[in-house]
Amino acid sequence: MELSQDILDRIQKLKEKYDNMGQDLVSYLDGLLYSEYLTYWDYIHLDTLLSLQNPRTAFPDENIFIMYHQVTELYFKMILSECDQICAKANITEKFFHERMTRINRYFELLTNSFDVMVDGMEKEQFLKYRMALLPASGFQSAQYRMIEIFATDFINLVDKDVREDFKKEKFDADKFLANIYWKHGATELSTGKKTLTLLQFEEKYLSTFSKLAKERYENNIYTVYKKLNSVSTEIKEDLRRFDINVNVNWPLVHYKSAVRYLHKDPADIKATGGTNWQKYLPPRFQKRIFYPELWNSQEIEEWGKAWVENTLKEQK
Repeated sequence: MELSQDILDRIQKLKEKYDNMGQDLVSYLDGLLYSEYLTYWDYIHLDTLLSLQNPRTAFPDENIFIMYHQVTELYFKMILSECDQICAKANITEKFFHERMTRINRYFELLTNSFDVMVDGMEKEQFLKYRMALLPASGFQSAQYRMIEIFATDFINLVDKDVREDFKKEKFDADKFLANIYWKHGATELSTGKKTLTLLQFEEKYLSTFSKLAKERYENNIYTVYKKLNSVSTEIKEDLRRFDINVNVNWPLVHYKSAVRYLHKDPADIKATGGTNWQKYLPPRFQKRIFYPELWNSQEIEEWGKAWVENTLKEQK
């Protein structure tokens, strides 16, 4: 059988490609000849993926808990890929920026809309038992989520709101700013105010990573890229407002809703896994964490997340 011109053309292009790299095309063709066909399960490492659930107890709902958090981390990895593309793109266009922000928002909304897996998809009695075998691990320790925050905005917007104004006068120092980042208050002991083991573990593993990323993103984050765009449409502003709400209102508040369901108990609240202070940490109105403050008016900032919390509490009654 004669080879078509189309095939011959491709072989020539392959030869040019491998010649340019000092490689022998025939050897690579031999490798193609002897290799097995790719399968779906091998491509995504399905057997490995399905073996990554190692529950600490015999309660079946713990597997749901593990798998949902694993899915969440995969989505976070996808989001970070988009963040990196935005910050790495030379001569970025509004079209490219909008397309990537649309992807990011889609990923976050898929996560938020699926959180009923946590809220309604586990028996409360099982959760309150197996969670005690997970100490001091906590979803608070998601490093990828913190990386998304660092990519998203100027670091000053992540500093604790009580000292944020003072830090606006400070020269940027990644380590000093990190020492005053908002989320530390979410992992302090409820009784003493000291760092929990959850926080100590987290900082030991990731603090240097966060410091390095903060320095890299100081002048190159989504906010700075936005401000450098030649023209900014209403569509782009809405992309960022949507992202702000997705990360700083909707995502923490679906966690808050879950905590209210599983950890609220009259007359006292049950401590979260690892002793994290979820009552003060999760509600956005306490943190006033806003990535893009210039895109919101004063009333919107003042009432940040308030309506969502009120509606959630009504649903629980």
